[in-house]
Parts: sequence; C-alpha cells; structure tokens
Amino acid sequence: MTDPVNDTDGSPSGGLIAEGLDKGFPGVQALKDVNIWFPYGKVTALMGENGAGKSTLLKILSGDYQPDAGVVRIDDEPVHFDGPMDSRKAGLRVVAQEPEIVPFVSVAENLFLGALPGTVIVKRDELHAAATKAIEEFGFSRMLSADMLGIDLSPAQRQLVEILRCLIDDPKILCFDEPTSSLSDSETDVLFALIARLCKEGKAIGYVSHRMREIFQIADRVTVLRDGKLIGTVQVAQSSTEEIVRMMVGRDLTHMHDRNRGEIGEPVLELKDVTTEDVRGISFTVHAGEIVALAGLVGAGRSELAMAVSGDVPLVSGTISVSGKDVRFGSPKDSIKSGIGLAPEERKADALVMVRSVKENLSLAVLDRLTQWGFIKQSAEVTLVGGYIETMRIRTPDMERPIENLSGGNQQKVVLARWLAKQTKVLILDEPTRGVDVGAKAEIYHIIDELAAAGIAILVISSELPEVLGLADRIVVMQNGEVTGELSHHEATEERVLALAMASELAIPEGRNS
Repeated sequence: MTDPVNDTDGSPSGGLIAEGLDKGFPGVQALKDVNIWFPYGKVTALMGENGAGKSTLLKILSGDYQPDAGVVRIDDEPVHFDGPMDSRKAGLRVVAQEPEIVPFVSVAENLFLGALPGTVIVKRDELHAAATKAIEEFGFSRMLSADMLGIDLSPAQRQLVEILRCLIDDPKILCFDEPTSSLSDSETDVLFALIARLCKEGKAIGYVSHRMREIFQIADRVTVLRDGKLIGTVQVAQSSTEEIVRMMVGRDLTHMHDRNRGEIGEPVLELKDVTTEDVRGISFTVHAGEIVALAGLVGAGRSELAMAVSGDVPLVSGTISVSGKDVRFGSPKDSIKSGIGLAPEERKADALVMVRSVKENLSLAVLDRLTQWGFIKQSAEVTLVGGYIETMRIRTPDMERPIENLSGGNQQKVVLARWLAKQTKVLILDEPTRGVDVGAKAEIYHIIDELAAAGIAILVISSELPEVLGLADRIVVMQNGEVTGELSHHEATEERVLALAMASELAIPEGRNS
C-alpha cells in the first residue's frame, strides 16, 4: 500500500485512515485532498491555524458533514457516515470543545442522553449507579458527582461530562477538540493520565490543541493542516516548536512575545482593599500605557475580580478609582461610562451576538454616537467599522458577514475593536487568546502592544504563563481570592509566579521539619 499521508511512521495500517478528503462551502474550500492517519496506540495531534480545516475534518469524522470526495477507512474497511449515530456505531467519538449540556437534569442523565436505562420509565437507581461507576472508573470522582445538575456545572465540569459521555461508549477511536481549554492544571493532569491509559489499551487518539506545551507533553505525532491542505506529519520526539509553528503558519514566529515597552504614564485604574463575595482586600494600580497581568491557578479569583471592576458584581468594601476619581458601579453600564471595557473569557456567550453581523457587533458600544432621531446613521457606522476592520486586520469577506462565521482570533479582534471605538481608558482582557491559533495569537499580542503604546491601561488575565511573562510589565499573583505577591517584568519567572500562585500549598505547616 502506498503511503497516502506522507507519514514518518511508515505505511498506514490499522486505526483510522482518511484519503483524498475534499469539502467545500459557498466561497470556501475547507479541505482539499487531505490524507490523515490516526493509528492505534498513538496520540496524533492535529494542528493548524483557525480556518485550516481541523473543525471541518472532525465534523466529517463525527458524521455531521459528508465529504465531497475521498474515503474514510477504519481497520482498512471503508466507512460512510450519514449522521453522528453511524460514526458512533463504527467506534468513533469526537469530544466537542463546547459541550452541549441539558441544564435542569442531572449529570447522570446528561451522560446517558439517548441511552437511558428503561423503556417508558427511566430506571433511576440503575442510571445513577452506571454514572457513578463511569465517573469513578475514569478518575473524575473528585470533580463530578452523578447527582449534580447541568445548570450548576462549571465550564471545567461541563467539559468533563462531555469527555465521559464519549468514553462510556468504549470507542476504538477518540478525537479530542481543545479538551483542556476550560480545565485547571490538576484536571488536565487527570485527563492526560486517562489518555495515556487509553493509548495503552490500544485506542487511536486524535488531539486538537493550540497549546504547544501540551502537544510536546502528550502527543506521539503531529499532523499539520494549513488553508485546508495537508502540510505534513512529524514525530514529536524528532521535532521542535519552531518547526511545527513554521508548518502551521508558513512563517517564523519566534519573536511573537517581543514587546516595545514604552513610557508608563499616570495611574488610571486604582483598586484599594476591594472585597466582594469572592475576593478579599485586593489593592493594585494600573497606569496609562502599562500592561498588568493577573496570574494564578483556576479558581484564584481573577475573573471574579474582573467582574467587580466591570460592574458585574457589587463591592462589599473598598474603592475603585478611574483617573483619580472614585467610582461606584450599579451595573456594567456604569463601568463602561467610566471608561472601562471588558473582553470576557467566554466571548461567544458573553461578548458577541453570534447571529448578528461583524458590523453590528463592532459598533455595539458606540450606537449612541451613531444614532440620530432613533435611527442608526448607516454611512457613519460603515465608515467607523470599515476603519477598524482595516487597522485591526480583521479577516472577513465583508462587514455584513455573521460573526459566527469568523475564526476565534478574528472574533476576538472585533471585541477589541469595539472597546477601542468606545475610547476606553481601561481595557480588561480575560484569557484574550483562549481558543486562538498561534498565528492569530501573534497578531493579538501586537494589537495589545499597540493599545498600550496608545496610553490605554490594560489588565490581562491569562492561564498561560509564557503569555503572562511575555506581555506584562507587572504581574499580580492571586490565590484563593487574595493577592499573594507582585513581580515586575524583570523579576518574573515561571517558577516565581507558580510559587506565589501555590503559596498556601507550598507553605510548611508549623512544627514540621524540612
């Protein structure tokens, strides 16, 4: 058999093999003659920029799309999926990046949707027992219980339910789409141990991620797509970050974190002993032209603090000042009036109106400037939006395109452009590059640098330490709702940030010898 995937493992045999896949949509060729192999007992990372074709490929494998051309084989036998059920029956499951959880039913019911025990009446005891067994078997008992309601689940717990939902079918081939984007480090460790176990059991694993560190930690092989075409497959042990990035973007991004650090101006955002239900005694200052990063582990209280500064939750005590003036926020509207803009972590749910156009989403915060006699001045809106599309390098065929059709990186640029149009004094960026590919990350870093150079005070929340170290002028580290330390750019290292983020866990109890 000839090698259809240009693979360094030799001729493909066993597992999942796709040959010559084509898939087109009006105006877009999403996949062109793509060949890929997910062998048993290996983790194959699938990488590429947003728009490279990864999601389209996974939708073909899950049965959501049918290819225009090409064939998929499992164990050397051709398979055809008319829908997701056909894919599942063939032993293939795709763990979705954005889980679909039914809010007002239990975790047990969410796990067994479509396969509830019983006929007319659900056998509740049997259902609960099966769910509890699955949670314990796959190592998630510290994070989930069968009785929890879907509406009460955190983003991380929702992701774990989605993973379990796929595992209980005992698939031969399992594809993960950005599974750790909502998980803490400890939850990620549990998942990685589980994936290693599945590989030892002979499962074929596909793994989509933009996090290079994860790839080198868990993957055996990396297959790269660019603009819908296969670029190649490399062995992780014989490759490097630089080589994989070059394959993904077709250019060198070794200086993606480089910043032109300019003069720091006057204090703009000042927090003094800010306390809410979730954070206590928080004090720090962000100056004009300065980037301050909030670092810490998941659950440290960083996003909760951002919600207080943006007017989403009330203060119990303490003060917030903007440009020397104490402010009180009854709602996010008050915060926006004071010159504060927030780009939230969940941009699709909390920042964007997905069914509306790029134009409507970008101009959302400045409609008061664009409206006369209750009507939007179309020419003024087009001029404003067109200018930001050009200056922010937003890739869209036109401004009337629904924003749901844009890549994650370009959606994030629209959110940034919205606050730039509002002429905010303070910009809070919560996980600004979550779900964004490496090429778009470099562009977003450049935009953030330009915003700081223009005198905006920027507060960044990020779980990626290289991002924190590369962007920040100062780093404020939090744990359990409190500040545990502050480091300048020159003082900060990954080790020092982590030590502050884990201060209480690393502290030696009284009376213990070291």
